[in-house]
Parts: sequence; structure tokens; C-alpha cells
Amino acid sequence: QVHLVESGGGSVQAGGSLRLSCAAFGYTYSDYCMGWFRQAPGKEREAVAVIDSDGPSYADSVKGRFTISQDNAKTTLYLQMDNLKPWDTAMYYCAADPVCPIGYPSDYGRYYWGQGTQVTVSS
Repeated sequence: QVHLVESGGGSVQAGGSLRLSCAAFGYTYSDYCMGWFRQAPGKEREAVAVIDSDGPSYADSVKGRFTISQDNAKTTLYLQMDNLKPWDTAMYYCAADPVCPIGYPSDYGRYYWGQGTQVTVSS
């Protein structure tokens, strides 16, 4: 049973930073592609940053501000978010998919999801 637990969300002012963590249990991490997604009220869930054997990929809206990484044991996924903007406000979710690449909305039903962590950025 794959289990993902996010943490690190909170409230910050614009220009601030947060670091999200996703602890993964129940599978061999290297067998999955992983990613961070977000969903703002009234909007569709979108991929923010994903990572696979080819390295990281980012949504255009976060390039240069967000960095996805993993620990050496590959049991924890991180998202370092710098220079946060009010439009980054959303619920952030960690996801894992045994089929790579990860990030296509049509595949969301197959993913393992965490419970989400709220990020609120005030202007």
C-alpha cells in the first residue's frame, strides 16, 4: 500500500519561502515517478514540478523559483519554493505513479496522492 504524507505548508508574505516535504511509505521509491501538484479554489489541479530518470521538469509559472529534489535514500520528496507569489496560493499535493512520465491530467486517476498541504501567500 503506497502512502504519501506531505508537510511544510503555511502562510507567508509575497517574496517569502517555504519547503514542502513528502514522506513516502510502502513502495520502492525508485520504481515510481514523483511530482508536486497544486489546486487552487475553483481551478483544475495542475502539475508544478515532477522528477524522473531524466531529471526535474517545472511548470512555466514556477521556473526559476521552485526546486524539486529528493533525499539520497529516495524516501522523501521536497519542493523548495522561493519568491512566492499570491497566485501560488493553493493546496499542494505529492503524487506517485508507477508509470512514467508523470503529470498528465488524464492519468490523475491512477496516481497515489497525499492528503495535501495548504500554502497561502499574502500580498
